[in-house]
Amino acid sequence: MNPILLTDGYKLDHRRQYPKGTTMVYSNWTPRRSRIEGVEEVVFFGLQYFLKKYVLEDFERHFFQQPKERVLAQYQRRVNCYLGENSVGIQHIADLHDLGYIPMVFKAIPEGCSVPLRVPMFTMYNTLPEFFWLTNYFETLLSAMVWLPCNSATIARQYRLLLDRYAAETSTQPDFVDWQAHDFSMRGMGGIEGALLSGAAHLLSFTGTDTIPAIDLLEQYYGADAERELIGGSVPATEHSVMCMGTATGEQETFRRLISEVYPTGIVSIVSDTWDLWKVLTEFLPALREDIAGRNGKVVIRPDSGDPVLILCGNPDGATEPERKGVVELLWDTFGGQINSKGYKELASCIGTIYGDSITLERAEQICERLKIKGFASTNVVLGIGSFTYQYNTRDTFGFAMKATYGEVNGEGRAIFKDPVTDDGTKKSAKGLMQLRKENGRYHLLDEVSREEEKEGELKEVFRDGKLLTEFSLAEIRKNIRHQGV
Repeated sequence: MNPILLTDGYKLDHRRQYPKGTTMVYSNWTPRRSRIEGVEEVVFFGLQYFLKKYVLEDFERHFFQQPKERVLAQYQRRVNCYLGENSVGIQHIADLHDLGYIPMVFKAIPEGCSVPLRVPMFTMYNTLPEFFWLTNYFETLLSAMVWLPCNSATIARQYRLLLDRYAAETSTQPDFVDWQAHDFSMRGMGGIEGALLSGAAHLLSFTGTDTIPAIDLLEQYYGADAERELIGGSVPATEHSVMCMGTATGEQETFRRLISEVYPTGIVSIVSDTWDLWKVLTEFLPALREDIAGRNGKVVIRPDSGDPVLILCGNPDGATEPERKGVVELLWDTFGGQINSKGYKELASCIGTIYGDSITLERAEQICERLKIKGFASTNVVLGIGSFTYQYNTRDTFGFAMKATYGEVNGEGRAIFKDPVTDDGTKKSAKGLMQLRKENGRYHLLDEVSREEEKEGELKEVFRDGKLLTEFSLAEIRKNIRHQGV
């Protein structure tokens, strides 16, 4: 699509609505509130993708490289059919096409860093006076592309903080946390691009993923190289159709064939609740114990329905002993393991479990805590993180907004702001030009600064006049996230 039309309809004529003599509009992108308990800082991720994919690639291919007559005819037709006879005009679109690049500056903190609420992640403004209208014209497209990766990166970091904390308390395998939260969300996300951006955000904190194309996104837009670094990975795994085709009466044979013939070595994950999970755990696995223990690898048991806390950790009110014990204890009963130096049980290396349905941050904490109480290390389980975690959010999850706070009219600067009397304070904006300072590892906002002061501070130019000035690699972004407490 022509990216000049990727905007809200009401923005088409804002150019004429600004005061006569307007030559500059300066805006910022800021998370204003948190709807997730305990989250007071938000991870910045996704601007580099936006700049490369849309501002450079798509504008170049679908706008600047297209014949001007075609671009203008397309724009004119859309506006006429949408608003009626075009009073918006097309000369400003023709002028932009003639210019041949996007005349704007983006200043940002490094991707992977976190900002406190009400502190901007980046600012943007036009560099040529006649294109003052372009700054906030970008708001719709920019907002649509950036809030989701910021959300998912922030939520993934919360999982990482949680799992690292329990691993430090109960496990001797802290590096296993890299794999302990596995991205299963792709099929439930709001479109492929959303799945890719969210999946890439997950990979900032973890390496386990089933979202294969998120790896491609990180290679193409964030300088990653799967042949030189671990971006993301997974293991062979079954689904219910595989188990069903083996028939209910042949389920034990399906297990045997998978672990002995199809995957005689390495890790294989087998969905185990197609019919009777407890029968698998108390009959099939004990019968196959020698085969599993003798393999050079690990068999991973995957329950996939019910309450994950009760199924993994045991239900004290369960009707049967297996239900009361839960998956982890039943695996210990069959395969044993070791009691580590911290006094917690770690399953034998030949066996493990993953739960890939209905996981939330709250349930993840309950699982880790219940395992700890029962004397098991948290790293005995892998958690599959799905679209309920990553898709069940909106731009309002962290109150993201892009707002103009400064402009220039007839050569004079104006510090502008909004403060609705009917609002609870969420929508009250900062005022004027901005500078970020870093104190004790945290960003702090200074607003209403001078033009000279705006040039200083932690917001650095990453884009100017059609050129990307700074690029952040996946390795750098992961380092930034870890540096802030992960």
